[in-house]
Amino acid sequence: MMKKKLILIELNEINFDIVENYCSRNENRFPNLQKLISTPRIRTESEFRYNELEPWIQWVSVHTGKTFAEHRIFRLGDIIHSRVPQIFEQVEQAGLKVGVVCAMNAENRLQNSAYFIPDPWTKTPADSSWWSYSLGQAISQVVNDNSQSRITIKSALQLFLGLIRFARIAHYPNYLSVAFSSRSRPWLRALILDLFLHDVHWSLFEKKKPNFSTLFLNAGAHIQHHYFFNSEPLRKISRNKNPPWYVAESEDPVADMLKLYDIIVGEYFSRTDTEILLATGLSQTPYDQIKFYYRLKNHAEFLHKLGIVFLDVLPRMTRDFLVTFECEEHAKIAQEVLSDVRVENADSPLFGEIDNRGKSLFVTLTYPQEISAESRFIVRGRSAPLSPEVSFVAIKNGMHQGGGYAFFTTGFSRYAPSERAHCCQLGIAIKKYFEIPT
Repeated sequence: MMKKKLILIELNEINFDIVENYCSRNENRFPNLQKLISTPRIRTESEFRYNELEPWIQWVSVHTGKTFAEHRIFRLGDIIHSRVPQIFEQVEQAGLKVGVVCAMNAENRLQNSAYFIPDPWTKTPADSSWWSYSLGQAISQVVNDNSQSRITIKSALQLFLGLIRFARIAHYPNYLSVAFSSRSRPWLRALILDLFLHDVHWSLFEKKKPNFSTLFLNAGAHIQHHYFFNSEPLRKISRNKNPPWYVAESEDPVADMLKLYDIIVGEYFSRTDTEILLATGLSQTPYDQIKFYYRLKNHAEFLHKLGIVFLDVLPRMTRDFLVTFECEEHAKIAQEVLSDVRVENADSPLFGEIDNRGKSLFVTLTYPQEISAESRFIVRGRSAPLSPEVSFVAIKNGMHQGGGYAFFTTGFSRYAPSERAHCCQLGIAIKKYFEIPT
């Protein structure tokens, strides 16, 4: 008998212990999430070293059925340099149809996908349709320029057309409500994107009817990272507070996020024609100090100001960027220059993490203190204003932890991993569901 179709919902980094806390206070507030936490589920584990707890590592583990020690993919976007098989092409090679919407650090190796829209950070092609290509471009631009609230005319037009094409009428009130409030509550912009991706995925799934489909949603991880201290369960027990200029004490962005996810989760788990696997990959816990995040406004322009010769620079998530060079010597010189950039009067490097890969550098802007209008940076005896070069991203509120969560419908439960299994076992469970040798 043909198995039901399977949808993998990647609800990135959500802490379901916090969800349970909200539900215990008012079980009718998020009824679908309340129902979800009462369904079959397991806790998952991942790596133990903190620098290996990154979603672009753990989602590769889910997609490949391998631990980090086995797949060795450490950076966002590095899947394109790997030959490790992913479940997407493995399911396709079994004669089944596959669709993907924004799965993190996933490469499009499908020969005849139902649909494939890349994540905003990985340089891999969309499927051959105009919609997937244009939406992939627009989403990448908006996400990577989010800290500057910048959207190009081209991206705005592409997303507007996408809303006309994919937004479901039942969700119009949600779009309008969130849009009108997003100016004073900027975290809502991420929720608009997740709702839109859900509608795009739902529409494509209904039309193309793949056997296996994946949807990645990241607004919850973004909101926990930036506003966890404001969540209702943490306000009274956390010693760290967000300043009023950052977010009003009365606001609870985590509750706003759960309100939207309650809608999305309810719609998927009410389907009778599919099995559902919902996983978080890893999760977050409240951060133990105050730390500021900044991002370069214009990566290429800043490198030119430093006199660095390079071929290309690709922004990654939040503070990271990848610089490629013509030769290893140019990369070595650039590494020396970037390592020498200090923040004046702080004796602290601006770029505390620089990974030299021969002809490329993976760089992270690690300076953790507040950057004011008077802040300056020094490089090789020259001083210049720092504030015009960077955009404020957030005050870090949430930090990664290795424990994750997985929920599934009854038909998938017989294939589910055991309690506290490594998250890579979810990928193996998917292969078992489709009777693919593991």
